[in-house]
Amino acid sequence: MVDLKSQYEKIKATVDASIQEVLDTTTYINGPKVHEFQKNLEEYLDVKHVIPCANGTDALQIAMMGLGLKPGDEVITADFTFAATVEVIALLQLTPVLVDVDLVNMNISIDAIKKAITPKTKAIVPVHLFGRAANMEAIMAIAKEHNLYVIEDNAQAIGANCKFSDGTKKKAGTIGHVSSTSFFPSKNLGCYGDGGAIFTNDDALAHTIRGIVNHGMYVRYHHDVVGVNSRLDSIQAAVLNAKLPLLDSYNEARQNAARKYTAAFEGHKNIIAPTICDNCDCHVFHQYTLRIIDADRDALMEHLLAKGIPCAIYYPIPLHSQKAYVDSRYKEEDFPVTNQLVKEVISLPMHTELDDEQIKFITDSVLEFLK
Repeated sequence: MVDLKSQYEKIKATVDASIQEVLDTTTYINGPKVHEFQKNLEEYLDVKHVIPCANGTDALQIAMMGLGLKPGDEVITADFTFAATVEVIALLQLTPVLVDVDLVNMNISIDAIKKAITPKTKAIVPVHLFGRAANMEAIMAIAKEHNLYVIEDNAQAIGANCKFSDGTKKKAGTIGHVSSTSFFPSKNLGCYGDGGAIFTNDDALAHTIRGIVNHGMYVRYHHDVVGVNSRLDSIQAAVLNAKLPLLDSYNEARQNAARKYTAAFEGHKNIIAPTICDNCDCHVFHQYTLRIIDADRDALMEHLLAKGIPCAIYYPIPLHSQKAYVDSRYKEEDFPVTNQLVKEVISLPMHTELDDEQIKFITDSVLEFLK
């Protein structure tokens, strides 16, 4: 699904030199490379504060801790996403409120958000799923009307732009009150282990979060808030520093591959491919995900795997049906789109190193099965 080896070979000299610098200085935790990466990412995103941490799940949890949400507070998020999004809500003894998604963009449904709001609602967590920016303009308007926090789950869409009705654009992850991201190796901006970060333009919130990630300390051995141990190590920061200047070109390579995929599938009666706008900057294709209709999606997956083509189903079971998150509040009729998507979606290989020969082999193999 991701060719990290070929990507590394192209940047080997830069990555190796950056890692060697960490080894030479032995500044493995909170060293200069971490601070350098933090500043570089702040500049790239045009956001006031980037707080690096150990992984994307921690980032989401710490963002919620920083906002001071209390047990029982309701947090609305999408039913069709990875479990980490709802996992941290439950871990903090908040009340997850899962809602349906939009059939076209697979992101959280604006209408579903509106219907789910109650007096106990305190926050909305939109997920920029598969690399496509959610409708942040509408979500922020809802949040303002109801005095709610917005916590962006930007684990899959770093570098994507959100366009507003006045023509302005902002990077996904810089619009809500706070945002989280992951630097898991397969992400568009990935390190060589675990890593994550929190973004915010709120000075006071950033100060609180900086304490939380470091055991609640601002001064050594003075614990001012309840914290956790969640720090990005310097070697991972060194890798990310080497890759950050290439992020836009990485995203462009993914977008170009997506265009070629979609062109090959255009007009096929059994395939609904992702829509790609002309400038394509709202979608950075962390995944390239098809919907297979009136055909056997699972058999297609077996066909591709038999040909040595990696593919995956993200996500085969809705969160509202997962054993850990089953709740009598949820009714199947509340999730028609999610229940449809889990039967239709299949993701094809998507990474920066895809070439025309590979794309043709993959698309020909899909079309061969669906002829």
